[in-house]
Amino acid sequence: MTRPSAWKCEICGYVHQGDEPVDSCPVCGADVSNFTPMELMAAVVRPAVAGPWRCTVCDYLWTGPQPPDNCPVCGATANLFEPYAVPETARGTHAIGRLVILGAGVAGVTAAEAARALDPEVAITLISREPGFPYYRLNLTRLLADEIGEDALPLKPSAWFAEQRIDLVRGEVVAIDRDRRQVRLQDGTSCEYDRLLLANGAHPFVPPVHGTTRDGVMTLRTLGDVRRIVSQLRPGSRCVCIGGGLLGLETAAAVRRHGAEVTVLEAFAWLLPRQLPRTGGGLLQSLVEGQGIQVICAAQVKELCGDEQVRSVLLDDGRELPCDLVLLAVGVRPNSYLARAAGLRVGNGVIIDDRMQTSDPAIYAAGDVAEHQQVVYGIWPAAYAQGAVAGTNAAGGSAAFAGLPPATRLKVMGIDLFSTGRLAAEDGSYRLVEIEERGSYRAILCRDNRCLGGALLGDITLAPALKEAIESAAQLPERPTLMEHFPGVNRR
Repeated sequence: MTRPSAWKCEICGYVHQGDEPVDSCPVCGADVSNFTPMELMAAVVRPAVAGPWRCTVCDYLWTGPQPPDNCPVCGATANLFEPYAVPETARGTHAIGRLVILGAGVAGVTAAEAARALDPEVAITLISREPGFPYYRLNLTRLLADEIGEDALPLKPSAWFAEQRIDLVRGEVVAIDRDRRQVRLQDGTSCEYDRLLLANGAHPFVPPVHGTTRDGVMTLRTLGDVRRIVSQLRPGSRCVCIGGGLLGLETAAAVRRHGAEVTVLEAFAWLLPRQLPRTGGGLLQSLVEGQGIQVICAAQVKELCGDEQVRSVLLDDGRELPCDLVLLAVGVRPNSYLARAAGLRVGNGVIIDDRMQTSDPAIYAAGDVAEHQQVVYGIWPAAYAQGAVAGTNAAGGSAAFAGLPPATRLKVMGIDLFSTGRLAAEDGSYRLVEIEERGSYRAILCRDNRCLGGALLGDITLAPALKEAIESAAQLPERPTLMEHFPGVNRR
């Protein structure tokens, strides 16, 4: 086994080049136990491009002779980028004449880049239903909050598509003809393909509540949505955000920065139930409310009231919340209608194998539209990884997607959160230990002396120890760091 030549601080993302980690991180001061060998995510298999660099904080890939001064996605500095090694298995020789990609989000653009890097001759058509050039969708809440301008959104410079000989077509695909191997657009034109890649994403879920068609009821999914929301905001505007998940909280915080009065409604009994146990969700609620945002949990919306314009939100318990604007952030649904109409296998999303291949060998899928091993990820890293694999294979290469690591590290409204594994006790054989102190929170779920899951809010110093304990399935007494920070975890 070769000795690693780089080490990543799991607390701040600093990367140390050398055969051994440093005693303490020069950026955040974390000790040597918080450094882990630098490894590429197994899920990301990508063909060779000139000078690839990976951001070790958010996994963004930069193409160029040297890393950027700052990551365009998360802002990480150049020293937090590492050279990206390319597996030889990503290379192939089978020539494909025409590749058509539906969707110009991160999955579609990454697929186009991977295919071009593998095959200089394949004709690539990228079809986008949005005007303008492809952009970072995950940065829309930062744009809404005025943290960045629209010039920071593009995925690639406008000249890149011509340089890579990628034909960017704006239009709406209305049908896939698998017999003729062509897609038909709304304007009556068609595109023939040898390989088709579905990367047409997802759409916001609109709950079946009366009043969602009134003026002032909006979702946040596109650049156009941001512009419409901003046009409605005034200091003192009353906004109700329905949905207390990650997008809902980030949207609420962004709107609050415009001087609006904001209320978040969460249908579950606490915030982020998939990432936090109830106690942690309660602490997060206190932190959110400390930023001037009202939170109501276990809130069931009965109606959005008004005339042409929404005027209030009526809850099942009779409470009525006056408002000028309602933002729906209650999840997304894959845009699987084209695949379903074409006769492809569809579950919650378009069903794919490890090669991103659908039930039709000539058609691949990636990103928010795709379902892999019964999972629709709906997150940026998965869309990127799947796009890279799909583009490689569609162009005749060989690559596989093995899934994403179970650990999730997030920053919600400036609050650090780490969550990994399972956090729900199914019966009395499970033990959930929770500790709250000095504004931070930590939890661990154990069974038979093994750690099954953990969550950290505020102080995430223990993230590497939790992740390692779960992946190794080690006995807790063999992990003194966890035993120290979770006193009583070994009690029956």
